[in-house]
Amino acid sequence: MRLSSVFTLFGAFAIAAVLSVGAAWVAAGAVEESSERAVRTELDRDALTWADVDTDGLLVFLIGTAPTEAARFQALSAAGRVVDSARVIDQIDIVDRDGIAPPRFSVELLRSDDGLSMIGLLPASVDRELLVAEITRAVPDVPVSDLLEVAEYPVPDGLEEAMDYAVSVLRVLDRSKISVEAGRVTIKGAVESEDARRRVEADLARRAGDDIRLALNISAPRPVISPFTLRFIKDGDGVRFDACAAPTEEDRDEIVKAAASVGVEGKLDCRLGLGTPTNEWGAATAMGIRAIDALGGGSITFADADVTLFALEGTDQSLFDRVVGELETELPDVFVVNATLPTPPEAAPEGIPEFTATRSPEGDVQLRGRINSEIARTTADSFARAAFGSATVRTTARVDDTLPANWSSRVLAGLEALSRLSNGAVTVTPDALTISGNTGNQNASSEIAGLLAEKLGDSEHFEIEIAYQEKLDPLLGIPTPEQCEAQIVEIIGDRKITFEPGSATLDLATQDIMDEIAELLQLCGDIPLVIAGHTDSQGREVMNQQLSQDRAQAVVDALRQRRVLTASYEVRGYGEEQPIASNDTEEGREANRRIEFKLRRPEPVKDSETTLEAIEDSAPTDETSPTDGAEDTGNGQN
Repeated sequence: MRLSSVFTLFGAFAIAAVLSVGAAWVAAGAVEESSERAVRTELDRDALTWADVDTDGLLVFLIGTAPTEAARFQALSAAGRVVDSARVIDQIDIVDRDGIAPPRFSVELLRSDDGLSMIGLLPASVDRELLVAEITRAVPDVPVSDLLEVAEYPVPDGLEEAMDYAVSVLRVLDRSKISVEAGRVTIKGAVESEDARRRVEADLARRAGDDIRLALNISAPRPVISPFTLRFIKDGDGVRFDACAAPTEEDRDEIVKAAASVGVEGKLDCRLGLGTPTNEWGAATAMGIRAIDALGGGSITFADADVTLFALEGTDQSLFDRVVGELETELPDVFVVNATLPTPPEAAPEGIPEFTATRSPEGDVQLRGRINSEIARTTADSFARAAFGSATVRTTARVDDTLPANWSSRVLAGLEALSRLSNGAVTVTPDALTISGNTGNQNASSEIAGLLAEKLGDSEHFEIEIAYQEKLDPLLGIPTPEQCEAQIVEIIGDRKITFEPGSATLDLATQDIMDEIAELLQLCGDIPLVIAGHTDSQGREVMNQQLSQDRAQAVVDALRQRRVLTASYEVRGYGEEQPIASNDTEEGREANRRIEFKLRRPEPVKDSETTLEAIEDSAPTDETSPTDGAEDTGNGQN
């Protein structure tokens, strides 16, 4: 009995083993058949009929002869879509590689909160481990997934440079998609504000240089614009926008279409933002643009729901009434129109009173002309000192109590607008307020138009002539000319720009200094720089002067070779005229042999008379005017 039980137990185990082996064999066959069928289906879907599939357990073998390297990569990608790519074994041959165009190598770097993925095709000779290490150094706390494929082809020109650039900018955007090809990089990403977008775009463009074609698509949340402003002008200077805002792409397209129909050329910079008073903003502002065109000229300002229209002086009254009436009827009910047809001014033998405020590029501010009371003059002076700095303001405005009651409020509005410019001028007259100047804020015209519309109300006429200058934009990180001058001194430090003995040929040891100075000056742009050469007193004075001139010119030539714009630079050779040490010692003579970089300072600008001051200066001295007792300068301390 005991023996039979043992045989029975062994028999049961044997049968179970056979059944397990059979089940595993069947399951393995099912997996092989399923994988083979799925991969074949995917290959057929991509019309890769040259490729065949074989399986061995979990391994999937791709076999066949691909017509091109790109076709081989396509087959591997197709198989990787349905089975784990680690199970796919590449046994594909290529038809005659010689003479076949290489595949299009490209890489996408996808960065998100979860990490960074590399997807695409690279030449096999590229060191992928080094690439991953460089990415890890650039973004050390971000996990990296390497999903790249490789192909046995030479590295195309420009690919390595483009990859280096892409890696260098990874830290700039936390969420981004960077597409890299030979000589070209496309970057898509998002930032938290409009200012950040401009700063990031400028930084990325500056890093790219001239060797990489860069395409940027950086998005930012739309800003809240208050007041929501559009201002269109048609006059003797042409047609233009001082300010343009739109809530949607569709509204902007409608505004652009209307502007093009009345003669506006080129790209229209119309800001997208939040804060519109109506969903019909695009249609309403387009009506206003066409109304100004129908009048033959003038200006129209939309500030939220307030619409201010000024026709040109001399416009026919019946035409004005008809166009304004149609506009008031067609505009949505939310808008309120205030239209003005200026009348020709009466002759004023004593001149037109005016107030002017100027802000120089160096920051000096002058307040001149007429103001309507002593309190108003004190207020304007205090406001200017708060806005521009006490040490920079000089007030010489005179009191004239015959000016309109709203003169002071217009002066303060003009000063506030001037404070938003790097330099410029504001002029207040009984009929208008004009502000002109330069700024580093791309949205300054729109912001100032909104400010003046809000401060002056819908019955005041104003003109804006503001130019955006990239070098003044603080978001671009471009140093001021004074900062450039100081940074050149820092770059040179204890080193010197040296030349071969007795010649104007730069020493090879100077190349690094010149490279660093050139990199800075490329950023500084067109600045009034003087490059001065100096020598010691050995030799004839005439020869020393010529040598110093030639050496300074050699420095300019070296900068030009490094793609620095040198048109505004001035070359001066002082020879031995300006020593900084004694020429009696070798150390002193060595110090005197030098190249200096200094800014060319502008000549002081003399005060110019206002129109009214010029008239008064020519008036008889024995006559008395209401303001004769107001010749003091008030708070105009230097």
